[in-house]
Amino acid sequence: MNSKQINWMNVLLTFFIISMLVIFTTISISLRPLANWANYQNDCIYKESIDTTIPWAVRKCNGRSKVYEVK
Repeated sequence: MNSKQINWMNVLLTFFIISMLVIFTTISISLRPLANWANYQNDCIYKESIDTTIPWAVRKCNGRSKVYEVK
């Protein structure tokens, strides 16, 4: 009787672990484009802020520098 309970526990535990792996893998794959964009933003802001201020670099990297352009 005891061996059957342990066997079912192992099956449930294995199923739970495999399910969690599948769920986390799906989440990480779906968030990869967001991570790529964030890395691009970091690189862009770092390169643009060498000569200007950080707020201006953020606006420029987001494509909004023309809105704040001083004439």
